[in-house]
Amino acid sequence: MKLIVGLGNPGPEYAKTRHNVGFMLVDRLATRHHLTGAKHKFHAGILDGEVVCGPPGGAMSPHRCILMQPTTYMNRSGLAVGEAVSFYKLDPATDLLVLVDDLALDCGVIRLRGEGSAGGHNGLTNIERALGTRKYPRLRIGIDPKGRVPQKDYVLGRFTDDQWARTDPALDRGVRCIEMWLSEGLEKAASLFNAKAAE
Repeated sequence: MKLIVGLGNPGPEYAKTRHNVGFMLVDRLATRHHLTGAKHKFHAGILDGEVVCGPPGGAMSPHRCILMQPTTYMNRSGLAVGEAVSFYKLDPATDLLVLVDDLALDCGVIRLRGEGSAGGHNGLTNIERALGTRKYPRLRIGIDPKGRVPQKDYVLGRFTDDQWARTDPALDRGVRCIEMWLSEGLEKAASLFNAKAAE
């Protein structure tokens, strides 16, 4: 069992904002693997199903996954994550992947890490507090530095056309990165997709 959590805020007013790019990636993964029938559990919308993937040219295998979009709003994301990790008795270091927006990365860049600091991101800070550890994988999706715009206004704003032209293909790469994390592990996925992002 793997728990894949996209961070964001619930409600249509936040649907296409920069802060919700984690939700967008969960949606794209679910669409690609035909996962439907969302339920509400653990203070989140969840999909329970199989992601079928494998190494290039290799055998495809099903991986049982819970896809989660917390409905607690960003700053309380740890409530949903902590409840699910506890219920399924998961090891955050190996069984959890958090999908999150990152102001330090340009649009179009994704970066997979096995652990790290919250970097000022309130959602990650709350998850760290709930789990009692920084040692859980996170896939960061660049949303461009905010420049002179106040951070709250920037992250809750929508992508410009230019930003979306770079973010849209990055979400497709994010789906493939998640699939490789499931089938071949974190090191392999990071070595391939972090390098692609740098290019």
